[in-house]
Amino acid sequence: MKNLLTQGLTLGLALAATGAALAQVAPTTDPALAVPAPAAPIQATPGPLTFYGYVDGYYGFDFKHDNGNDRPGFLYSHDRQNEFTVNQGLIGARYDDGKVRGAFGLHAGSYVTANYAAEDQVFKHIYEAYAGFRPFQKAWLDVGIFGSHIGFESAISKDNWTLTRSVMADNSPYYQAGAKLSYEVGPTLTLTGLVLNGWQNIRETNQAKALGTQIQWKPSDKLLINSSGFYGQEQPAALTHRRRYFHDFYVSYAATDRLSLALVFDVGKQENERRGAKADTWHTGAAFVKYKLADRLSTTLRGEYYKADRGVIINSISPEAGNANFRVAGGSLNLDYAPAPNVLFRVEGRYLNGINGVFQRRDGSNAGTGGYGNLTSSVAISF
Repeated sequence: MKNLLTQGLTLGLALAATGAALAQVAPTTDPALAVPAPAAPIQATPGPLTFYGYVDGYYGFDFKHDNGNDRPGFLYSHDRQNEFTVNQGLIGARYDDGKVRGAFGLHAGSYVTANYAAEDQVFKHIYEAYAGFRPFQKAWLDVGIFGSHIGFESAISKDNWTLTRSVMADNSPYYQAGAKLSYEVGPTLTLTGLVLNGWQNIRETNQAKALGTQIQWKPSDKLLINSSGFYGQEQPAALTHRRRYFHDFYVSYAATDRLSLALVFDVGKQENERRGAKADTWHTGAAFVKYKLADRLSTTLRGEYYKADRGVIINSISPEAGNANFRVAGGSLNLDYAPAPNVLFRVEGRYLNGINGVFQRRDGSNAGTGGYGNLTSSVAISF
């Protein structure tokens, strides 16, 4: 009996050892018996060609001003009141493979009607159209129509801290036509030089070309410092030459995860043939405070002023006195709500105070020194 138990135990141990050995070698000796590993997910590589679109619909209402449905002539963005309309509808395509790039975009809306009024019909609806390449490492050369190198605020409303543009932004270039060479000195510094048809024109108005410069320095993720310059002869060929000099400076700073600050200052001079070699000067400034109230909710407070000798540059108004100085100052407060990542609903209240009849009464007469207020609301979607 003892021998039988011993033999049975020995046989069981032998079978167990054999099974363990087979289990260890089965995956390698017989691949068909192995359990396949889960396949790695396939990740799509973004292509060099992308498409984009944007629509900004708005409604505004003005106080203490009634010039039909037009807002004051020196406001060019969201410039209609008591009217449901579109500030800008935009669609386009961009190509960038790291060595060659280009873009073509078309747009329409009240922004286009106001800002492109002097352009030929065939060019009015071109938002951007340029081609570029890298002439050497870390440099780009682009030729065509592109966004301006001047200013803290751009033509695309959703990218700006406020719904409406400051007076300084509305009266400096949104777009340009020419050639620009940009060079990435390092991860934090980019230099750009430009040769342009002019201040804000696609078609050339004389035989003179303008020059532009831009320095952008981003020493940290929180701080951005920009310096942009412009020099050109901006009068039609039939008129006496009057050179224009201009500099734009701004700095933006993300103080905390919720609080962001920005300061902007512009100064320009333009020669006046009636005053000999003397030049008329304009200067303007703005301060922005943006605060994130919640994940989808934010607010921005803006203060601004604009002063121009004899109304230089601000040529769309008729002050009470000829060659009178132009001056406005005021502020705005807006509330932004983003119900989805690509949708932005905004409401803004704004007040400006001016001199020399820059605002009109409801009967159409000049208001002298007085104020002007408005409300503007907008829904913008992008893709």
